Parts: sequence; structure tokens; C-alpha cells
Amino acid sequence: MTSLKALFSLALTAIIATPAAADFRPKARDFSTPANPPIVQAQASGGFEAWKADFRRRAIAAGISPKVFDIAFQGVRPNEQVHRLAAKQPEFTKPIWEYLDSAVSSDRINNGRQSYRNNRQLVESIEKTYGVEASVVVAVWGMETNYGTYRGNIGTIESLATLAYTGSRKSFGEEQLMAALKILQNGDVHPSQMKGSWAGAMGHTQFIPTSYLSYAQDFNRDGRRDVWSTDPTDALASTAAYLKRFGWRHGQPWGVEVRLPQGFNYANVDQDLKRPVSRWTELGVRGLDGRPVPNHGEAALLAPAGARGPIFMIFNNFNVIKRYNNATSYAMGVGHLAARINGAPDFSAGWPRGDRALSRTEKLELQRHLNARGFSVGSPDGKIGPLTIGAIRNYQRSQGLTADGYASATLLQRIRSQ
Repeated sequence: MTSLKALFSLALTAIIATPAAADFRPKARDFSTPANPPIVQAQASGGFEAWKADFRRRAIAAGISPKVFDIAFQGVRPNEQVHRLAAKQPEFTKPIWEYLDSAVSSDRINNGRQSYRNNRQLVESIEKTYGVEASVVVAVWGMETNYGTYRGNIGTIESLATLAYTGSRKSFGEEQLMAALKILQNGDVHPSQMKGSWAGAMGHTQFIPTSYLSYAQDFNRDGRRDVWSTDPTDALASTAAYLKRFGWRHGQPWGVEVRLPQGFNYANVDQDLKRPVSRWTELGVRGLDGRPVPNHGEAALLAPAGARGPIFMIFNNFNVIKRYNNATSYAMGVGHLAARINGAPDFSAGWPRGDRALSRTEKLELQRHLNARGFSVGSPDGKIGPLTIGAIRNYQRSQGLTADGYASATLLQRIRSQ
């Protein structure tokens, strides 16, 4: 994946909606747009056929054979389901604890352990080869396609052609479509078997085509890098190769649950504020056993539900998982699922389950209230980014509250009443 973070600027951050197994495919691949344009948006006269003819010329100029192109596009038309999903911007999201309830459910843990046992020789061989823990590879598999039980059934050429044609993510769609044609030309898969998600992610661990070209592995040495079939061998090895490429450190946890001292300055709780573990120890941060956290390298602090929820010290591997999918909740899901597959217990601290996530409309309202009271968030956009978090912290300080920067329904109710 050339960099999922770069490719998908609309990545979700602290929370992700929907608990269904199929929806644990990377949410960083969310192509939400604020409008729902008609499926022939911004196209020259001639519509889809004119676009296809133009793209065919460009594909042939880029080295795709006319025969490969014509076979790949046989029967391909704009897919209304893909268009609808690409244009969808959900109003409501689930809080992090509800996401994890589903992502790391007892069924998912048990199925993960069974999948590990069923594929022990394979995943442990992958671990030995790439230095990525078998449980982590299995966890990604579980998060992406529920251990291969839902790999997507939309033709990849059709889904990407729809994205390229409708214009909402034209550059992404065309880039991935060109890469998909190269995959077909290389002979790794027949067009009829090249299927995946509506956004073009493919196989057991949902690689996008450019990622496939760069990182897919022929681990079983049969001459094809096959991530689509029922055999997960190449897909799981490809995932390990990807994580290794972006800096995975064998033996390093994604994060550990910690306790903060009373009066701790929550301005220090920031994923981008990395410090040596020794510095966090000096500031009073301790593991759940009351001892200093072992030195696993530079670390940051994460409070995904604010001061009332669990607090974590996160390490390099957390950020590597986010290269696969740039969402805090997804990285937590993979890391925690891998730990639970290995027999680790659930988190110690409870979640603030009496609270709820704000809808997009409520986030906009909160931002307007903050601006009106002199705590600038910039232009309200319904997204809780660094400016909004900073404004919330300043507001909380002005009210004598713990300045954790967490946008909650309780906070919105408080500022509404003033």
C-alpha cells in the first residue's frame, strides 16, 4: 500500500461505526463525500462509453494490452451500489467501546484462536520469515474479512471503474484501476475471480491494487500471488510483508494499559507526542501493576474515551498498524484482538458507557458553540481534529474540568446550557 495514510485523507480517527463482520474492512478506505452526485457527474458527452474509450487509450499507452483491457471491461457498467456507498456520509458513529465490543467480540476471539490453530504451521512460518507475530497477522485477517468468510463479491474492475467515472474519487479510482489491469496482465488472477469490496480492496486481507503490486507475496511458490482464493497463504504473507516494510518490531506491543497520576496534564495525551518511556515514568505514568512500563522504545499516550476511559501507552507498532488503516479504533482493534487470541485479558479500566458518540450534526453544533465562546476551532466541519480538541481543552480548563479534549454528549449538553 503506497501509504494508506496518504491515499485516504478521509480516514476515521477515534471511532468507527457499524459492527457487521463485512464492515471491518479498512475504514480508512471510506470515500465519504458531502454530496450525492448523479452517477454521470462531470462527464463529457457520451457518458461512460466515452470515458472508457479515453481510459482505454491511456491504459494502452501505459503498457496494458488491448486484449487485456477488453476482456477486463467485458460487461462492466457503472455500479449503483458502489456509487451510493462512495457518496455516503454517515450521520452517526459508534463510540470506541461499541466498536471494540464487535471487533473484539468473544466470537471473533474464539474464531481467531481456531483460525490460528487451523493454520498454525502457516502463520508461524510467516512469523519466522517476516518477523511479524502470527497472532497479529491472524488479527488483521479477522478484522478485514472475518477470517476470510467475507472477502467481497463486487468485481474489482467494475468497482474501480465506477469510482473513476463518477468523479467523487476520480484520481484514486483511475490509479487503482490501472494497477488492477496490470495485475490481470501479469496473470495472477482471471477477471472473473478478481473481486472484493466496493472500494476495490481485494482478498483475505483487503489489499488495494497498488498495494498488491508493491507488497503481495507468492508464499506458497506456485507462481501466482493469489490473495483471492479460499487458500489464505499468499494474503497472510502479504500482510506480514507489508507490516514489516513499514517498520514492524517483533516483540514490541502495540500498547499497554497504564494509569496516570492525579492531576496529570492531559495536554501530554497526544498520539503525536512521543517520548522515551523513562520520561513518562518521571511524570508518574505507571503500568497496571504500579511499576514503570518496560522500555519498548519511544511511546505516546492515548485516551480514546477521554479521562473516564482506559489510558494506553502506545508504541511504534501501533503506528505501523495505522499504515494499514489510518484509524485509531482499527489499530486498537487489531492490537487488542491479537492479544486476546494469545490469551491476554480484556482492558482493566471500564468505558464511560453512559455516554455516547456525537453525531456529525452535534459535532458541528459543538464547534459552533466553542467558536461563539472564543475557543476557536476554525471553520466548523463536523470532524474532531487537533484544533477542536485544543479548543475543548481550553473550554474545559475555563470550567475547572479535566482538560482531556474529549468531545462527549455530556460536554455538549453542558455548553448548550450556558
